[in-house]
Amino acid sequence: MSASEHPRPASLASLSLALRDRALDAESRTTLAFSIANDPYPLLRFRQALVVEGRARGALRLRCVSGLATPTERTPFVNWVERLSAWLLDQHDIDGPRLLLRDQLELPEDLAEGWAQWWPEVLWLVPLGPGGADVDRKSSSDHAWALFLLEQPPPQALRQQLGGLAATWRYCWQALAPRRRAWQLPRRRLGWLLLVAVIAAMFLPVRQSALAPAEIVSLDSAAITSPLDGVVAEMLVEPNSRVEAGTPLFRLDRSELEGRAGVLRRQLEVASAELDAAGNLAFDDRSRLADISRLRRQQAQRQAELEALEARLERTLVTAPTAGVAVYSDPDDWEGRPVATGERILRLADPDQPAVEIQLAAADAITLAPGAEVKVFLSARPLEPIGARLTQTSYEASTDADGVAAYRLLAELAPTEVKDSAGQSLDQGTDTQTDSTANQVRLGLHGTAKVYGEEVSLGYYLLRRPLSALRAWTGW
Repeated sequence: MSASEHPRPASLASLSLALRDRALDAESRTTLAFSIANDPYPLLRFRQALVVEGRARGALRLRCVSGLATPTERTPFVNWVERLSAWLLDQHDIDGPRLLLRDQLELPEDLAEGWAQWWPEVLWLVPLGPGGADVDRKSSSDHAWALFLLEQPPPQALRQQLGGLAATWRYCWQALAPRRRAWQLPRRRLGWLLLVAVIAAMFLPVRQSALAPAEIVSLDSAAITSPLDGVVAEMLVEPNSRVEAGTPLFRLDRSELEGRAGVLRRQLEVASAELDAAGNLAFDDRSRLADISRLRRQQAQRQAELEALEARLERTLVTAPTAGVAVYSDPDDWEGRPVATGERILRLADPDQPAVEIQLAAADAITLAPGAEVKVFLSARPLEPIGARLTQTSYEASTDADGVAAYRLLAELAPTEVKDSAGQSLDQGTDTQTDSTANQVRLGLHGTAKVYGEEVSLGYYLLRRPLSALRAWTGW
């Protein structure tokens, strides 16, 4: 059967029913468009079939071409088809299937040249979108067409079958349209009530607060420094270990000082021998009395130098002045390291007087007063916040270990309330409660502190940082 031949009327009905069934079985517009552009070939014997649909912003796009699922490349043919479809939409009000002949259309010159180059004389146009009063002619998103390119007009018997098939395609196309949510705007009165409620909520009082990194430190701590210039030979206590008063903490290297002390002892022995010899010779020669005075001064000088050096040797062993916890990082960080006089080696902290050191970033700073409430959430116990009271704030912001400008705050831990088995509070005195608090924390623990400031309005609380950034940017 040649391309210009059409099926007999007996088979037209069966082919038309089969095409309708395929359209009704389509699960999406993509599947339906592929069926429309390919399955009617045994019925129409077209040269080519295309499906064009509207999209947002008044544009049309080529959805499907016979033989292709989806055209992906922007070819001159695709651009011309979309321009021709837009022209047909603007010039013709097509509510049902319509047969168009090129000679009967007054096409622009560029569209006429493309039709003569790519398309045959006959175009059968089937609208797929809503028709009649439901169509918004200004919005191309309401339109969808199937374009069948034919060598000659179909016979009258075939046109009658095509009318019902086109109606089925249109029904399925509209049924498979993506669902759009209908957003219903509130009524005018409800909108005003919501606006008033939001404005009123902005005046609700809330407490300012800020979050900052925190560390457990001691209120009573002493820096243990190097008494001499030298090299740390050995750390004699483990990090974070308890020590008593007089416990050796670390020892400096003694080799250089002991070598110098040995030399001074030899010099002292030589000076003593010379003094004895001069004393023996003075019995026979009175002129030797002057040498005796000089040698005595030399002996005294060597003796003083040796005593000073021995005193320095005794200072190479550093002991704890009081009891506490030796706080430093690691012995390997110090052993073999040269140090200068006054350089801090470790800290001796009292574990029975814990406090909280807070690094509040300058960008998060709020107005704080001594005695402000602080809640500490330690990383080791995130579900058990510890209360504290602010006791000290730094005047200037300094750069912390992360390179962030921050204020140093110091807070004293609040006494923990002691309760009996029935949950009743027990008055055991301040000392007992303080000891209970100290037992819950350990020096060196880290966490997050929440610092509370004064009460402000909710609007100020929410807009404080944006307003600060705006003023910094505009200079207003």
